Amino acid sequence: MGNSQASPASASSSRFAMASRAFSKQELDSLRALFTSLAAQSQTSGRAISRAVFLEYYGVRGALGERLFQLVAKESGGSDGVTFEDLIISKATYGRGTRDEVDEFIYQLCDITGDGVLTRSDLESVLASIHETVFAENKGVGEGSNDRTFEALLNSAVFSKDAEGVSEKAMSLSDFRNWCTLLPSLRKFLGNLLMPPDSGRPGFEIPLLHYPENISTDLLLLNKEYAWHIGGGFSQHEVQEWKLLYRSSLHGQSFNTFLGKVTNGDAQTVLIVKDTEGSVYGGYASQPWERHSDFYGDMKTFLFKLYPQASIFRPTGANKNLQWCAINFSSENIPNGIGFGGQPHHFGLFLSANFDQGHSFTCSTFTSPPLSKTNRFRPEVIECWGIQMRGAQDEKPELVKGTVLERFKEDRNMLKLVGLANSSD
Repeated sequence: MGNSQASPASASSSRFAMASRAFSKQELDSLRALFTSLAAQSQTSGRAISRAVFLEYYGVRGALGERLFQLVAKESGGSDGVTFEDLIISKATYGRGTRDEVDEFIYQLCDITGDGVLTRSDLESVLASIHETVFAENKGVGEGSNDRTFEALLNSAVFSKDAEGVSEKAMSLSDFRNWCTLLPSLRKFLGNLLMPPDSGRPGFEIPLLHYPENISTDLLLLNKEYAWHIGGGFSQHEVQEWKLLYRSSLHGQSFNTFLGKVTNGDAQTVLIVKDTEGSVYGGYASQPWERHSDFYGDMKTFLFKLYPQASIFRPTGANKNLQWCAINFSSENIPNGIGFGGQPHHFGLFLSANFDQGHSFTCSTFTSPPLSKTNRFRPEVIECWGIQMRGAQDEKPELVKGTVLERFKEDRNMLKLVGLANSSD
């Protein structure tokens, strides 16, 4: 009588054969060489990669590293460690699988206890591992842990699933996907744990922050954890060095001073606001802050929250109302100040030209909620950071070329309307 079901060994062999097809011969040879090297260090007679060697090589600390080892070694049971078949099947699913397969793998990965229920305590363990893996070895002198930052990441999570035998609500796969959308740095980190550790893994890099030595890091709105979070909204090559260009308590709460500080060659900037209610939020401007009479910018621009919740809101394509920078306009239809998204007088985020008030409304440009607790707010601290290529902070910006009217196209267009542009050439 024949078997109606395949044996575990034959099923595993079938999965290995299918997984192998996800890689070229050269890739398989490279993975075989990696496995052979790590297994040789594992005292398993070359049969498997031991837990200690696996964790040391991939460098994922804490409970998340342990859970990653469990999932990768799951195919063979993990008694000896990670076999070559384990490695290929896991990397094929996790690195080359469909979107649903990858999301499911990461969802299981974050279930630290392995009980099939993703709870808040699981996510706390995940974030603790991220902190230990990414930040613990990258602290400068005098910089401590910032638990408040990771509390904000956790505060953006939604738990809507009723789980049997558990009193608290759990996170569904849909909840988890939405959380990862709001926190792209988290998704990048969790999606690249099995990449070679020397390859500049997405989600593992922290922007370098440059600021005057006489400023205490405790006073800055931006820290490394927040920069890691915001940087997740960029493409990988854009996460570089950030330089403090403007801080209201240092340079004065002046729009003209702000523009003078941020238009000296730094095209990409991160604007951060702390309001009098204690909320912290802002926007990434991919284009320079320049005087315009209408919206401008490109689809790289986004809004973000930092505290008490951390989230990123990317453009939806609903409109092109991305950046706003207006000064010395007398028309009520052109509010003077800087902003992101929405409509004039109803922005996703707006600071008045006096920098003494602002507003934030629900915004279809980014599908973002109000960033502040109330639609109208008063800024307490304003910071602006310039994004620079590594090693480029000492390079001198090119001199601005052209006449004033060539640099300010809006002024030129307005003069044309009254017939003065040509006479001023």
